[in-house]
Amino acid sequence: MAISNALTVDVEDYFHVSAFSENIDRQAWGSHPLRVDNNTRRMLDMFDEFDVRATFFVLGWVAERQAQLIREISERGHEVACHGYSHQLVYNQTPDVFREETLLSKKILEDIVQTSVRGYRAASYSITSRSIWALDILAEAGFQYDSSIFPIRHDRYGIPHAPLYPHRMTTRNGHSLVEFPLSTARFLHFRLPMAGGGYFRLYPYWLSRAGLKQINKQNKPFIFYLHPWEIDPGQPRVSASWLSRFRHYNNLEKCEPRLRNLLSEFTFDTAASVLEQQGLISD
Repeated sequence: MAISNALTVDVEDYFHVSAFSENIDRQAWGSHPLRVDNNTRRMLDMFDEFDVRATFFVLGWVAERQAQLIREISERGHEVACHGYSHQLVYNQTPDVFREETLLSKKILEDIVQTSVRGYRAASYSITSRSIWALDILAEAGFQYDSSIFPIRHDRYGIPHAPLYPHRMTTRNGHSLVEFPLSTARFLHFRLPMAGGGYFRLYPYWLSRAGLKQINKQNKPFIFYLHPWEIDPGQPRVSASWLSRFRHYNNLEKCEPRLRNLLSEFTFDTAASVLEQQGLISD
């Protein structure tokens, strides 16, 4: 029997991304046309086509403005999880601000879907060694699992020597929390990020496929993520640095065909269901 992998979507719009935070003022978000609703529904239709369920980590800011979309995600059989409220990097927030925003976003989502929200993912995977204190706040808020730690080196995120696969951890203050780290695979002497997003658009498809198969051959599940804006080549272009534009716009037109290939070649489910199958959380 094929191992189930976690399919996840970070529900945010193109103007929320960290790469553009220096170019688009947060106070101006409301002046940008929303594209997240249409793009997310395109993903929902695609997932129906392939008969897969996914976890949607929803930004609180989006949920406040698109309650019917979030309700539809749940009604169509997917898991609704939390992506914070304002897409701020956790290590740039104080613990008090992080706690306030996290509890607010969790409440918004739970009020909409009328069920408990069990999972959390930080903006840009920004739970690092500088912000590891956030895990205690998540446990205290009632989350069963987190998916924010990327076991790689990167200029914005990463804990290079963190465990590679789903596991139960004890936080600094003694709380119990399950971590579903972002997936990596080893090629030659390098550990490459394989979890999706910009990496999925940057790598040739054969490399992504090989890396993900490597994880499954070890009888381990991988976790894969995309954003709704990544299947939207027609989105507005933001004036930003060369690196930010490359990270955001590279191969947007190739993302949806590659995603369709991925959905046809691997077995997927929600993050919570995969963790249940691994015996790490209970329903």
